[in-house]
Amino acid sequence: MYNKLLPAPVNGGFRMEGYWVWCGSVIRGEDGKYHLFASRWPKSLPMHPGWIVASEIVRAVSDIPEGPYQFQEVVLPARGAEYWDGRSTHNPHITKHGDTYLLYYMGSTHPLADPEPGGPLGLDDPRCIVGRANKRIGLATSRSVFGPWERKDTPILSTRPGKFDSFLTSNPAPCVHEDGSVLLIYKARRYEGNTHGKMTLGSARAAHYNGPYKVVSEHPVFPPEKFHLEDPFIWKTPAGYEMIAKDMEGHVCGEKYGGIHAYSPDGLDWRLAEEPQAYSRRILWDDGQTRLMGNLERPFLLFQDGKPTHLFAATSNGTRGFYDATETWNMVIPIASE
Repeated sequence: MYNKLLPAPVNGGFRMEGYWVWCGSVIRGEDGKYHLFASRWPKSLPMHPGWIVASEIVRAVSDIPEGPYQFQEVVLPARGAEYWDGRSTHNPHITKHGDTYLLYYMGSTHPLADPEPGGPLGLDDPRCIVGRANKRIGLATSRSVFGPWERKDTPILSTRPGKFDSFLTSNPAPCVHEDGSVLLIYKARRYEGNTHGKMTLGSARAAHYNGPYKVVSEHPVFPPEKFHLEDPFIWKTPAGYEMIAKDMEGHVCGEKYGGIHAYSPDGLDWRLAEEPQAYSRRILWDDGQTRLMGNLERPFLLFQDGKPTHLFAATSNGTRGFYDATETWNMVIPIASE
């Protein structure tokens, strides 16, 4: 795919003034337009870790896949600390089975007061400590891309004590099959003492998208001593499945925060592609400029007529990831047809 990426439109994608924007996921709605589901949280909070306590999933729309996308509505707002997803919704992944739209996402909660706008907020803040440990994967459904969305009162994939996913589950990457069954690759972390270990990827299955979901391996799909990955995206192929994901340290694809490309015959046994780099943070834009982006995360492929036509990704203008970013948005990269 790396060699098929076309120049990215400078004026494409989705951004919102006054908000950090992340996690773009796109589907063509019943109106024929393209609907992008994203995460946002106010710039009165730091980009990281503001998302842990204040992210909400929104919908934007465009007549064409490249955008620009215009904000339409908040889809999954905060709904109270008593709900498992009551204080933050994040990591949207939109797909469809039959006449039902499926919105997979990460939710979290905490019982503490909201942070003060403009005040300090770090990973050592009690709200972030509790909110991070409460991250779980959920599913909302609707018969229309415009909603209303039915949210479940429990996660579809929770944590398991003593396992590699004992601390959190997040970053859902579903592949929904024609019969309604699902392969779900997800990010997990293990409790190590009172904190968490490295990011790993797990594999779960469900006979129907409503669940129940069952983890199908007691070990991560990649050995954690060699692979430090997050942000998976998977799709079905005649030979099995393919995946792209973010390389946290660059040990796999050769570029820190670049993208890896892997194959699997069954969704459980994964192997790197011969050319393991799926994409780079060094982006050629349609103004002729090449820029090294601070981030290129949460990759999402838009498939049309069975082929990937656009790569969506969350990006920033920082030089140290999102730690020094002043702007974040969802960008889109057209993919050349074969």
